[in-house]
Amino acid sequence: GEVEEALAAIWAEVLGVERVGRHDNFFELGGHSLLALSVLERMRARGLAVQVRTLFRQPELAAFARAVMHGQDRHDVAVPPNLIPVDCAAIEPGMLTLLELDALEIGRIEAAVPGGAKNIQDIYPLAPLQEGILFHHMLEQQGDAYVTPCLLSFDSRERLERFIASFNRVIERHDILRTAVLWEGLKEPVQLVYRHAMLQTEWREGVAAGDVAERLNELVDPRRHRIDVRQAPMIRAVAAQDAAQGRWLLQLPSHHLVLDHTTLELIVQEIVQIQQGQEAALPEPVPFRRFVAQARLGMSAAEHEAFFTRMLGDVDEPTTPFGLLDVQGDGSEVEEARLALEDGLCAEIRYQSKRHGVSAASLFHLAWALVLARTTGKADVVFGTVLFGRMQGGEGAERALGMFINTLPIRIKLGSRGVLQSLREVHAGLTGLMHHEHASLSLAQRCSGLPGGTPLFSALLNYRHSVAQDADATVRAWEGIKVLGGEERTNYPVDMSVDDLGQGFELVGQVHRSVGAQRQCEYMQAALVGIVEGLSNHPQRAVGEVEVLTHSEQQQLRGWGVNAHRYPDAEPVHRLIERRVRDYPHASALLF
Repeated sequence: GEVEEALAAIWAEVLGVERVGRHDNFFELGGHSLLALSVLERMRARGLAVQVRTLFRQPELAAFARAVMHGQDRHDVAVPPNLIPVDCAAIEPGMLTLLELDALEIGRIEAAVPGGAKNIQDIYPLAPLQEGILFHHMLEQQGDAYVTPCLLSFDSRERLERFIASFNRVIERHDILRTAVLWEGLKEPVQLVYRHAMLQTEWREGVAAGDVAERLNELVDPRRHRIDVRQAPMIRAVAAQDAAQGRWLLQLPSHHLVLDHTTLELIVQEIVQIQQGQEAALPEPVPFRRFVAQARLGMSAAEHEAFFTRMLGDVDEPTTPFGLLDVQGDGSEVEEARLALEDGLCAEIRYQSKRHGVSAASLFHLAWALVLARTTGKADVVFGTVLFGRMQGGEGAERALGMFINTLPIRIKLGSRGVLQSLREVHAGLTGLMHHEHASLSLAQRCSGLPGGTPLFSALLNYRHSVAQDADATVRAWEGIKVLGGEERTNYPVDMSVDDLGQGFELVGQVHRSVGAQRQCEYMQAALVGIVEGLSNHPQRAVGEVEVLTHSEQQQLRGWGVNAHRYPDAEPVHRLIERRVRDYPHASALLF
């Protein structure tokens, strides 16, 4: 039929294959969540609408086409319009369509914005993950784990200033980059969009001779310095000349309240186009209010609660690898390690994922569950997974800027289940969780059997795709510019990120230094090796038997287990106790 043919054409275009058959599987053809979002965007352009979970649940083309034709899972949220007019001298409560504020609260907001009401374009609530990030921001008195520095080097001051000018054009285009967050004197925190906000360069003219880069890094060190999120933009630009190295340096710290990994990549793409004189070809900006409306209006709290109660209702103990429970740290005790997986292992991960009709992300989630099972001594683990957040984001979500990602719990039971069965269960669990990607973490945690205030988990997995760039255009646009370094931190003591680079994979471990990030990366690699070997040779083998210890640790354990001493009179412990009782029948048995 027409729908099936249209979907086949879309799949072929997105997946880069010549043709797609009726019984082809989206994941077996190399599909994943980022490509699924591209499929949905192209479907909307043709008047076809469906929830992304339908594609994950029915990945075969013919079955997916039937679901689309029958209108399964359609749920379009009507986004109310922004009613604040241009040059508004005084905002009225009726102009706010995504939240309710009284005149007194609006007055406080107007007083906090440079230019007052005339400089306010929009006001709306925070998205779920923004609420959690703001909570930690308010909790910390010094430093902020959600500030990400980025150090750039330029071969001339003119090139640096041209870069800032291009960045300001991107800020003009996108409301999220002109956003501030206020909470003082309000019923709930709000984000407000300035009509005009610019990135002002802070020149450090008197930087002492020496390591200028180190000095700039110290000036924005997130362990000691903060960004005032009550002012827009939530980005700073600190620059200095490094005469000794013949370069100009720019430190660009930004706050996670407004930027996620995908947004940073989209900003880079736009700067590249602007630097190439192609600004007119940029797509129409997507208002962040669409996403907030989808998150707030798309599904009821009762539906979220029912889902997470089924998942977590009988969980009465937190999952804390190595006993690390503090989830309110500032990241200062966390160290980072990177491990690029070998090409052969990467190829096998992709092959086994396609072969069994699941995403590579599902396989990595299973591997991380194994690592946590070993480091907690539990076969039933819960950890936070960072969701893309754009799957239910509505029209334009693929190219929208903003903080879309959300961290939610996933529960994985291991034990005697086979490797293949476990992988399919993880994939099904992620598919179900995706439909609730806009729920708040606090809501999910309340649905567990843990007492209030007790963290449900202290470990995260962040599986992220890197968007391919036009290499030639990027090289030309970034001529004379180098990225010298960046740093991301979270408040969790155990964090594993997986960078899906299209062909290869890189592990990025951020772990409390008492445990060691390199060690966790090696555990993850060992788990991946064991899983793909099991899928290839013994798919029914119990997943709990997969080894995660490194070779050196296994050797060490074997060495500890060898006892060269012989005790001819050795007896079992219970016999020793019996003998002691006979020898001293009136002595105290136990003192405590």
